[in-house]
Amino acid sequence: MAAALSLAERGVGRTGQNPSVGCIIVKDDRVIGRGWTQPGGRPHAEAMALAQAGDAARGSNVYVTLEPCAHTSQRGPSCAQLLAEAGPARVVVALQDPDLRTAGAGVISLKAAGIAVTTDVMALEAHQSLAGFITRMNRGRPFVTLKIASSLDGQIAMADGSSRWITGDIARAHSHVERARTDAILVGAGTVRADAPQLNVRIPGLGAHQPRRIMLGSADAPPGWEVIRTPQDIAKLDCNTLLVEGGAATAAAFLRHGLVDRLMLYRAPILLGAGKACLNDIGLTQLGDAHGRWQLLDARSLGKDRLEVYEKAN
Repeated sequence: MAAALSLAERGVGRTGQNPSVGCIIVKDDRVIGRGWTQPGGRPHAEAMALAQAGDAARGSNVYVTLEPCAHTSQRGPSCAQLLAEAGPARVVVALQDPDLRTAGAGVISLKAAGIAVTTDVMALEAHQSLAGFITRMNRGRPFVTLKIASSLDGQIAMADGSSRWITGDIARAHSHVERARTDAILVGAGTVRADAPQLNVRIPGLGAHQPRRIMLGSADAPPGWEVIRTPQDIAKLDCNTLLVEGGAATAAAFLRHGLVDRLMLYRAPILLGAGKACLNDIGLTQLGDAHGRWQLLDARSLGKDRLEVYEKAN
């Protein structure tokens, strides 16, 4: 299952509204099929792995990171149907599909076909991998990551607005990898006017995927951009993941409305003093209310800079 989860990572940010799923088929201790959700969402991971395995899939063990879909579409049969026809001995599922069109029906369909099914294997890891899809299914909006690159004293620019560059090459490269793993990137209208950001992926080998560019505000957006009026309008974007890159007013607005699921804080070992703070007012009135909201998920050095990743506490 760990290997299947690794395969699923290959599709993150590229599968449209579909979840990025990984699938591995094993028979006689040998991998005979591998698959992950392809760009745009089709073919699904199971279909890709079954195509590789062919007739050898009969009697095999299938490992898949999300319950096989049970609903048919104009683009072909469901993955549960494909598996039932292929006849593996067992299907191991990491996580139940939150999509109500499946939501347990895939497992029921497999069992009805005489296939043994094991569920909840590495479910926590699968939930993290599929956080965008799960958030959209359960909350009707994308999973939101707020990225902030600041000095040690929380400044994102000099007092005159100069901000290139706060962090170094390695940290910026890491942030571009994160861009390549997201469906859309959002900044405020003020940032668009002041910085004319490209918001593109500029890493060799990853340039084929460019996330949608979203502007928050009432002003007209540049060509190729989409506009939403309020943070709550992210529900209209119909995507799984959204990366919010600023500025301070936009970041504060998303935090104030409780729409941030993950924080990525890049800190450079510099002090700016009288600069531009990374956040505006987020609506707190008591210090005690600030505690217990975030838990550390990851921390690492990126060259001379430091990255800390936090997720919203339950």
